[in-house]
Amino acid sequence: MHGSEHKDRQHSTPEALPPRSSLWPRFLGSLAIIGLLVGMMIGRVTTPEVPSLDRIELHPDTLVLWLQGEPEVQAAAPQGTFAMLLRARGAPASGELLVQGHPVKWSLRQADGGLLLSVVAARHLSGSWEGVEVEGRWRLSVSLREE
Repeated sequence: MHGSEHKDRQHSTPEALPPRSSLWPRFLGSLAIIGLLVGMMIGRVTTPEVPSLDRIELHPDTLVLWLQGEPEVQAAAPQGTFAMLLRARGAPASGELLVQGHPVKWSLRQADGGLLLSVVAARHLSGSWEGVEVEGRWRLSVSLREE
């Protein structure tokens, strides 16, 4: 058996070949990318779909919103107005409604958290809302009254 010393520059590995690249960083990188993609797919599947607004009906002292599903609702009555934030999507709308014989203006517009319903009147307003499922759709009734 011969030794490992160089004799006349002849040995088993030629010097002209580049050093062998390691596959370990590529393997870890591909695992990270696959994990990220699988996590995004699972997150997309488990995130509930945001309901959309179908139509708006006006009744005396009441505004009725029809949605495709149950939205998350946050309501407030800051300084005589009435406002609701619905976690839903839909087209902007506005109009006028009679509350106890007096006209009030309402508007529905896109906001950061979804749709913002705001009702403004010359007098202080207070309101309540009730949601009911009717034939697979969600009916949200907003009852308004002057104080």
